[in-house]
Amino acid sequence: MSKTTLKKHLQSLTKEQIIWQVLGLYDTCKPAKEYLEYLLNPNEKEKFKKYRSVIINEFYPEADRFDPSLRFSVAKKAISDFRSFKPSTVLLADLMVTLPEMACKFTHEYGDMWEQYYTSAATNFELALKFLQKHNLLEQFKPRCMKCVKYSEPCGYGFADEISDLFSEYYE
Repeated sequence: MSKTTLKKHLQSLTKEQIIWQVLGLYDTCKPAKEYLEYLLNPNEKEKFKKYRSVIINEFYPEADRFDPSLRFSVAKKAISDFRSFKPSTVLLADLMVTLPEMACKFTHEYGDMWEQYYTSAATNFELALKFLQKHNLLEQFKPRCMKCVKYSEPCGYGFADEISDLFSEYYE
């Protein structure tokens, strides 16, 4: 359905009917509930902390530090969900840098990973760098991006070179 169709439908409803539709949406759809709650109380720093903890928890779970999930899909969804709230560019950039930062730190601490892990980490590092460049935030996040390079240095399978090359592409 297009926005135009939805708009026409909503215009045909009474105020009371629209209220019931929104309340029904609130009760049945968790993302809609979260969005509506955010509209009424827009605390983006609180949302940022929530989604940042989702990413960190994939690599360093609070419950069992020795059994991380390492699901890049969950971490990427956290970024996507946070983006849907239209947060400040700086907080979104911070969250985007957190994913490759945690991935690089984890492999630095626990040893070599598998190829898809490295591919995902590098891809997310590049996405973050592109976003930083687009929004003129490279200098602000340079120390954290340098940490990614530092964390990746002892890693094998060409991962260190890829992270270093990406850093050099954006910072030199």
